[in-house]
Amino acid sequence: MQDSLFDDPNEAKPPAAGEPSPTRKRTLAGGPKVRPAPADPEQQALARTLPAALRMGTSSWFFPGWAGMVWEGDYEQSVLSKHGLAAYAQHPLFRTVSLDRSFYRPLSASQYAAYAAAVPQDFRFIVKAPGLLADALVRDEDGRGMQPNPAFLDPVLAVQEFVQPALDGLGAKLGVLVFQLSPIPAPMRADLPALLQRLRRMLEALPSLRPAAPDGVIAIELRNPELLTPALADVLREGGATYCLGLHPKMPPIAAQLPLLRALWPGPLVCRWNLNRLHGAYGYEEAKKLYEPFDKLADPDPGTRETLARVIAGTTGAGHPAYVAINNKAEGSAPLSVLALAQAVAALDALPTGSRR
Repeated sequence: MQDSLFDDPNEAKPPAAGEPSPTRKRTLAGGPKVRPAPADPEQQALARTLPAALRMGTSSWFFPGWAGMVWEGDYEQSVLSKHGLAAYAQHPLFRTVSLDRSFYRPLSASQYAAYAAAVPQDFRFIVKAPGLLADALVRDEDGRGMQPNPAFLDPVLAVQEFVQPALDGLGAKLGVLVFQLSPIPAPMRADLPALLQRLRRMLEALPSLRPAAPDGVIAIELRNPELLTPALADVLREGGATYCLGLHPKMPPIAAQLPLLRALWPGPLVCRWNLNRLHGAYGYEEAKKLYEPFDKLADPDPGTRETLARVIAGTTGAGHPAYVAINNKAEGSAPLSVLALAQAVAALDALPTGSRR
């Protein structure tokens, strides 16, 4: 794991000696600086038509292939990881980002504060809980589950290692704290009441986000479809949390996840569109190889996009916030997916209310 403030665990390794760098490193006096791509007037106009309660963005921000869309010029991935957030946040359609680095290692309040200092006042972060808390198993270096994780959903650690540092560092720029629960082993799933009680205890222990972060939301994301039950909805409602739509092949399509959101209505929408269903439950690396450098919509998914646009329109139309983060592996290019989704939302908002179904 990287220790410097803006290093990302998914950073590319530097080229071997003698190999050409895939991108040019731009270094200016005073250190590297990333310039945003010139603002697109059409996207600026589109952004003005979107609901104020809608915040869209991507999962992380360190991709050289976004040159021309997000960055002006070419930069190494390491430069973007450390210095690209401020430029990212100037994109007219990006009002949030999923901070995934926190899954790999808990961050300190000062690290969160440095992220907050790089973005405008109206920007909000979606932050993943550390795997220390969200993974039911202790895993080896290859990701294989070795034994039960005693810290899984631990109430004290959840506050100390995640919620309080994020609150202290991000303040009002905290949007969503997401506990993305890794696949839960069968023996634990077999005792669903005990699992839900563990979740309930953790949620009850969390401090209120509202005093420091008025827009703050706690959300639970799953990788086990059998947990989508009325009992889960009861636990989330009682614990002041919501369900995060996790658009991933390990979960049912978006339409099959909506009943849980309806059970929690009224309330916010949180969605992380992670991976195109074409690639199957374990197709993340396959999608990465196929879609790099993430500069085009290789596998558009208009069905998911249109359904998500309707959910966004219904949520924001009722006065509730909507947070949506899209991964490059959803359709091939997260910035272009955000643009397409924004266009779909704007088209729905232009229709009479009764015509949006």
